[in-house]
Amino acid sequence: MRGEDGDAVDTSEPVPSAEGALRAAPPHALVATAGRLLAERFGARDVTLLLADYGLTVLQPVTRLPYTGDPISAQDGPAGTAFTTQNPVVEVTADPATQLVHLPITVRGDRLGVLTIRMPDTAVDPGTVLRLGDFATALGHEVVTAGRETDLYLQARRTRRLTLAAEMQWQLLPGRGCARDEYVIGAHLEPAYAIGGDNFDWSTSADHLTLTVTDGMGRGIEASLLTSLAVGALRNARRAGLDLADQACLADQALYSQYGGKVYASTLLLRFDLATGMVRAVDAGSPRLYRQSGTTVERVELDAQMPLGMFEDTLYEEQTFRVRSGDRLVVLSSGVHSTRSAAGEEFGEAVLRQILSATRRSTPHEAARSVVAALIEHVGTEDLVSDAAVVCLDWTGRDAETKSRPGPRPNG
Repeated sequence: MRGEDGDAVDTSEPVPSAEGALRAAPPHALVATAGRLLAERFGARDVTLLLADYGLTVLQPVTRLPYTGDPISAQDGPAGTAFTTQNPVVEVTADPATQLVHLPITVRGDRLGVLTIRMPDTAVDPGTVLRLGDFATALGHEVVTAGRETDLYLQARRTRRLTLAAEMQWQLLPGRGCARDEYVIGAHLEPAYAIGGDNFDWSTSADHLTLTVTDGMGRGIEASLLTSLAVGALRNARRAGLDLADQACLADQALYSQYGGKVYASTLLLRFDLATGMVRAVDAGSPRLYRQSGTTVERVELDAQMPLGMFEDTLYEEQTFRVRSGDRLVVLSSGVHSTRSAAGEEFGEAVLRQILSATRRSTPHEAARSVVAALIEHVGTEDLVSDAAVVCLDWTGRDAETKSRPGPRPNG
């Protein structure tokens, strides 16, 4: 491979060796450092880091802010295709001497954006694209870490200003996706720039995954504060090693102590055994749970218990059901399943089942986004009256025996 000056460029050095240089770079200078490293090792002529906005509609370059250029679609075009398919895309350009390589940047299942690199035409081969992909992943990890020290990458994700309530909620979220060998999670929130009370949260350990979806009562700052207290209480109880029912009890007590039952938070708590697929569940309110097995879509019926904070000293009980390899679980907040159009038509199960069936082969991230997109189309406006949260989980699991065993219905 040869660089711009005709000299040979050594690409035999493994890309992970660049991780140290990225770690040593100032938080705001990651893109410049990446450009220098890629030029030295691969002869790259231009490097652009594109981050997905909160609504997952556009990709915006990390550059001088505010960005005033043309929007880059997060669903269409070469960069958008790399983002949605999570595969590298090589784009032939008008300049016959160069090609653009678009590489998805994803950190542990959380899709951040795309790294676009202008490369010499003779330098783009499958091996080089693979090494560039490793570099993009390393850069993504550093972007996440650098976000603790600079606002640059958060600002680059915004097409407009967030409301204060939305700012609080986005900071509370663990991300928009998570992946392990046993599962893949994709989640979506709308209205992305004005959410108030909806939240999803997850935590994984060696043998378990805990997933919660919370719908705080009200709107704006009040709803955000309520949900923040609920999520904080649930995390506190989870990190103390309490079981699922006791996590709900502790959060219930925290909310009732603060608000005296005037407001409450509807929450669905799920705890997955990664080896067996056994799921423990507490349904404390309105989030709904659906399961797709093959072409079948069914609602997982759980006993509805009191929302968190509605009454003093509420006792909660766990139920169990099992998921099998290939199952998809979809959790919807009330802002999805109870929303009505201007004509008064509810976003009902018939429409939802059609969407879930149509997106069965899509990734969990795209399936969650498609549900929200269909909801917006149903309502007729992006200015949703209520927050809408969708969490989609594809289950693989570990145990071969479990994978072939029918899952029982939920029970007490």
